[in-house]
Amino acid sequence: MIFIFSSCKNELNNQINNTKKIIKTKQTSERKEMIIHILPLGNVNATILDFIKKSIYNFYQIECIIEPKQELTTDILAASKTRYEASLILKKYNSTKNTLLITEKDIAYNNIKRKVKEWGILGLGFRPGKTCVISTFRLKRKVSDAKFRERLQKVCIHEVGHNLGLPHCTYNSFCLMNDANGTIAQVDKEKMFFCDNCKKQIGMK
Repeated sequence: MIFIFSSCKNELNNQINNTKKIIKTKQTSERKEMIIHILPLGNVNATILDFIKKSIYNFYQIECIIEPKQELTTDILAASKTRYEASLILKKYNSTKNTLLITEKDIAYNNIKRKVKEWGILGLGFRPGKTCVISTFRLKRKVSDAKFRERLQKVCIHEVGHNLGLPHCTYNSFCLMNDANGTIAQVDKEKMFFCDNCKKQIGMK
């Protein structure tokens, strides 16, 4: 009986491992076949758009297409009318295409946990989903161009990670999938990598 039980257990473990391998292979294949459409909202410097395109490809090996800009409209303004509501942006531009929206304007969302209706943020993305939005507004204040680009690269990779299904990371404080918690300090602390746990979830090597 012990032998039979051990054999069944080993067979079950093999089936589980094979299933995990199939899922990882599928995730990797789907990621390689993805195309992300980078959509500027309002005026965004062309060199910045190209930088985002290269950054995403270098990290994920996902091709990007830069789309013509869309004008910012009043229907996505936050209640204060001084910034834009990230959730409204995601809702308006959500589609069957993978889309990264980028704007130089400030964005915010209703932070229920902190009881702040217009909590300024760096980015927001569906998890999983096909749409995310990033703002450069808080990334470039009082820093060099090199530091701004480093921050932008990290935030773009982070939000695309959410679209791929990744939650915020609690395994490694240097992983790019950590929650910034409304501060730029966490972004600056992070390294340009995913921890093993996050990579495993989306089938990255």
